[in-house]
Amino acid sequence: MTKELGSDKISVAFCCLGNICRSPMAEAVMRNAAGDMKLTHLISEIDSFGTSGFHAGDGPDRRTIQTCLSNGVPVNHVSRQVRLSDFDKFDYIFAMDRENLEDLKYMQPRGSKAKIMLFGAYSEDAKMDKIIKDPYYGGPDGFQSNFRQLDHFSRTFLKRLATGTA
Repeated sequence: MTKELGSDKISVAFCCLGNICRSPMAEAVMRNAAGDMKLTHLISEIDSFGTSGFHAGDGPDRRTIQTCLSNGVPVNHVSRQVRLSDFDKFDYIFAMDRENLEDLKYMQPRGSKAKIMLFGAYSEDAKMDKIIKDPYYGGPDGFQSNFRQLDHFSRTFLKRLATGTA
């Protein structure tokens, strides 16, 4: 799916397992990058959810909040599970890892509009891991590593969106 100049805005969502670590961080980082790059006019909505409902109704993990704030990025989200309607609501649904990608593809209703893919597909750094690993059981380094990946992928996606090559 490419973004034609002058066409309608697009909507993006991010998905991990529980929607408390990686995907709410991705949502916050994308929103921040769009503002920094002055490209908010290209996106109608940015959201996130999980393939599971384990943490539905919870806020982001405290380490996600700390990492975002230490990098100057505000984060505000309430966890939820993916809904079938999300597959028609969003133009892009970005999975954080292969397991969530496969789960999303399995859940996706036939004929829905969402393009489902790994967010790491938007890497321009051959040394950067395209999989955004779950930092939940690790220390703060995993969260900071996720942040660097998400910032890089967000800015690459937005740059391509602006040029019609997303």
